[in-house]
Amino acid sequence: MKFVSEPSTTVKMQKMKQRVRWQDPAIRERGIDQTEFIIDDGQREEPEFSFMVVGDSGTGKHLGESPQRQIAEMMLEHREECRFVLHTGDVIYLVGSSEYYPSNFIKPYREFLVGGENPNKIQYDRMVFNLPFLPVPGNHDYYDLPVVYGALSLLSMPVRRLFRAKVDLDVGWHGSWQGKAYAKAFLDYLAGIGTPEEFATHLDRHYVAYGSQGRCLRYQPSQFTRLPNRYYTFRYGGIDFFALDSNTFNDPAPLGNDKESVEYRQMLEKRRVAIEQEKLEIMERSAHLNPNNPEEADQLDDLRTKLELLEENENDIDKQLDTSRSPDVDKEQLAWLEQRLIESWNTDAVRGRVIYFHHPPYVTEATKWDQAQTLAVRYRLRKVLDNVAKVVGQQAENRSIVDLVLNGHAHCLEYLRTIETGHADSNINWIVCGGSGYSLRRQREEGAELFEAVPEAASKTHLVAKSHLFVGRTGHGSDKHRPYSFVRIDVTAGSPPKFVVRPMVAERHRSQWSSKTLPAFEIE
Repeated sequence: MKFVSEPSTTVKMQKMKQRVRWQDPAIRERGIDQTEFIIDDGQREEPEFSFMVVGDSGTGKHLGESPQRQIAEMMLEHREECRFVLHTGDVIYLVGSSEYYPSNFIKPYREFLVGGENPNKIQYDRMVFNLPFLPVPGNHDYYDLPVVYGALSLLSMPVRRLFRAKVDLDVGWHGSWQGKAYAKAFLDYLAGIGTPEEFATHLDRHYVAYGSQGRCLRYQPSQFTRLPNRYYTFRYGGIDFFALDSNTFNDPAPLGNDKESVEYRQMLEKRRVAIEQEKLEIMERSAHLNPNNPEEADQLDDLRTKLELLEENENDIDKQLDTSRSPDVDKEQLAWLEQRLIESWNTDAVRGRVIYFHHPPYVTEATKWDQAQTLAVRYRLRKVLDNVAKVVGQQAENRSIVDLVLNGHAHCLEYLRTIETGHADSNINWIVCGGSGYSLRRQREEGAELFEAVPEAASKTHLVAKSHLFVGRTGHGSDKHRPYSFVRIDVTAGSPPKFVVRPMVAERHRSQWSSKTLPAFEIE
């Protein structure tokens, strides 16, 4: 039995376009770019600035504690010095439901919201941020509950009680409605505006800034803090930021009919059966544990982590085994990124580029590197960067096409740097920031180096990336360490800019919390 369902790429794109009334005639006639916005804070031209990054935070109470709240309290110490917060996705667990926004987002981040002194009065679709809060959607922000599970929930069957009281997966009565909750929480939800007159008035009130393509949305902290689209760009301090929705270009290519593919399919089918059996065993073991006993509660936490991981692996397998689908790729978004990167390199005012999205192309967390979705994202991003490099190679000289890539999805904090990959993603800095609240993961047993098959000889591999920092779950039993994390990044003046990364950790160990700042490191 699957505990979550995920809409197809086509449905995700169609639904999100409808919600922002993509390319509506009234938008086109005003020359509005729905993928750009301007942060109107009076400071965006200053070359030195700082920002924070969090990700995979959207959990509520966990073992009687709130790791996300611990991180939020540490973030408050940097709020006055930072200009905005980037969120790398999975804002709400487990299925992006609107009913969990109050406990899993509004209350933990209440000081970042206008009216946060009374968080119970803030509606999830009426949030206004006093510090720009700029997320991208994660896979959980698109998830829904299968019909059969919804029926079980409605009837309060044992599996529901198991999840809520035992495994504590933050599963309620419904899911995200194919990403609708995320859209209503963060996007300028134009589909909700009634008459043509009201729509025109809204556009002429809020789309009054001017970006690189003409009119665009004006983001006003403490007044109007909506995003124009699920993927977007903004410029701050001479740095171009590109936010992507990787949920629509992470579809693995379908398996072929050759002998090797058939054997691989058979292996995946056996693995899927084993996963289902493991899930049942976890449910049975959980039913006999007491969440009020600290030692057994710790075991329940391990089981919850394992169950969520198995579900994720099962989804990855199902995408590969689904013979009814064709590889569904958001070509429009990838073409947009390619075009805007080229334009960025041909703009004198731009001195650096940062991309952020959910699924990491490079990561040493225990499960992600070998997933088909990881390969799909890496392949498609490489293709974009390769195309950009062909056009701007001379302007780039010895610099990478982008200075920094930020991701989530892997529940850890990690800094990696690619080596020579054979593509334009060589020598890029990658930070995975996915350990800001949800259950943490360990590093893979193979260690800090990532190898990839050589295209000309599949039996050979070559080193493509090295991890220089990994912060995740360590230890066992009563000596288990849970270091939740976020990063502050300081951007220096000058061209090319330097990025000073300051990792922050709130660690849970032996039922006690401690906070610390890890040594800063500089990247360029």
